[in-house]
Amino acid sequence: MKKTFVIDTNVLLHDPKAIFRFEENDVVIPIWVVEEIDKFKREVTEIGRSAREVSRELDKLRLKGQIAKGVELETGGILSISMEIVDDSLPPTLNEKKADNLILGVALSLKKKKQKVVLVSKDTNLRIKANALEIEAQDYERGKIHFEEFYSGWKSLKVRSSSLIDKIYTERKLSLSEIEKPEQIHPNQFFLLESLDGTSKSALCRYDNDGALTLLEDIKPVWGISPRNKEQRFALDLLLNDKISLVTLVGKAGTGKTLLAIASGLYKVADEKSYKKLLVTRPIFPMGRELGFLPGELEEKLRPWMQPIFDNLELLLHLTDTQKKTTPYKELTEHGILQIEALTYIRGRSIPNEYIIVDEAQNLTPHEVKTILTRAGERTKVVLTGDPYQIDNPYVDASSNGLTYVAEKFKELPIAGHITLTKGERSNLAEAAANML
Repeated sequence: MKKTFVIDTNVLLHDPKAIFRFEENDVVIPIWVVEEIDKFKREVTEIGRSAREVSRELDKLRLKGQIAKGVELETGGILSISMEIVDDSLPPTLNEKKADNLILGVALSLKKKKQKVVLVSKDTNLRIKANALEIEAQDYERGKIHFEEFYSGWKSLKVRSSSLIDKIYTERKLSLSEIEKPEQIHPNQFFLLESLDGTSKSALCRYDNDGALTLLEDIKPVWGISPRNKEQRFALDLLLNDKISLVTLVGKAGTGKTLLAIASGLYKVADEKSYKKLLVTRPIFPMGRELGFLPGELEEKLRPWMQPIFDNLELLLHLTDTQKKTTPYKELTEHGILQIEALTYIRGRSIPNEYIIVDEAQNLTPHEVKTILTRAGERTKVVLTGDPYQIDNPYVDASSNGLTYVAEKFKELPIAGHITLTKGERSNLAEAAANML
């Protein structure tokens, strides 16, 4: 049965192409949504860009005919801008002047006309109110992954004999034909090999998509940082591998994902000179906020948002309290080794031959991450780090944020690698807090 989907503003800002995602069903956009889109379109942020893209798409569709009466979509459905008057559709307990309630009123009015109506919104409370009014409501599912089954990037693998572990240490490789191959194996996936014969022998290795497991070589300290557990060891292997263009690191606070990424970036740029510059960035959230209201020059405006990056740099540079006041890492920026920017300022650029770290990537939508990745030029490596359980964006969650979405989508590609870090190494207190609270 054909359905009518009523779309909330946040769905279009999350995915400007959402209009075309409902197959042969009809799509209704309340006029109040267009009003809200108009408010966002002037912002010089990703939300503003999404709003402008939605406006352009609607303008193209308007040329096909009277959009209020409905225009045909390529999917076979009909798109219309609803001018429904809410009047008595809403119960008196709901404020008719509030945009969410006006959108809800449109859905209720359409339902009274015996239509199969579904309200689509990323706003949990709006979905609850819709349900209370006996209107079917759904979250926008595109870009969601099942976080409970999220790809960790590594697994334990039992081998029948310790002699196979001896062999990988000797030959540095072990053919998959010699072991019981896992049902699913992905490029750049890591394995902890353990013997079934009761010995304590083990080996850490990576699948290179060539039919064999490769032993991980020992890694010297990177800017004074050495891995403290196997997950950090796996992460460093990805971060230092120039053949891997995209690395995603997911982990709770204190697992070392940002520190490892910055240390690796400095090593690849300053020591090996494999890339011309290290660019470290993070979203200034909420995404629509300008920096102009803060006092001082641009660096002073950025500092409150970028302080976690500065903290990691101070640790890597082994700075004293006196040195921290002089920000000596300015020398890195003056020599063109390091650049720290708000994510807003890298939109629209083409960035070749750089090592890019995007911290707090869990606050980005899949559409925003796509915008960032398409900035990468030749020989650029992009590292996305974040904690899906610490999300500030009200319209994404652990299953729908850009970080986890990209990790799942890219896991079959040889140019990408992912690791989920679970063990906190910041301090015993930080680890206990992350686990217990």
